[in-house]
Amino acid sequence: MKIKYRIPTDHIVLRNLTMPKNINANGNIFGGWIISQIDIGGAILAKEISGGKVTTVCMKNVTFIEPILSGDLLDCYGRCIKIGNTSITINIQIWIKKLCSKPFGKYYCATKAQVVYVAIDRYGNKRNLLPMSII
Repeated sequence: MKIKYRIPTDHIVLRNLTMPKNINANGNIFGGWIISQIDIGGAILAKEISGGKVTTVCMKNVTFIEPILSGDLLDCYGRCIKIGNTSITINIQIWIKKLCSKPFGKYYCATKAQVVYVAIDRYGNKRNLLPMSII
């Protein structure tokens, strides 16, 4: 029987291999490290959209759905859902491919979040975004 998995449709913005140095006391990848990957991936997309520097304003609705283990391949997918005068809101999904544990090759969504970034100038002040299309 062939197993079917749902595949993400958003843009891949970051790919990383989880490492033993990032595990918590339970043996899973530490949630703080996962949040850092969410922030990095979202910032990459926000920078592309804004054409410059951005800073993180807030993370909303961070949901840890499934555990992530050392040796899993982490794919970070992002989708812009809103562009304001100075802000950009990005939905992020963390997908995992099992490379070192069973079921080998399983691909699943492990974490979701929404991150708001603000475009800033070289002095760290908010800057207006020109009308633009969503990537």
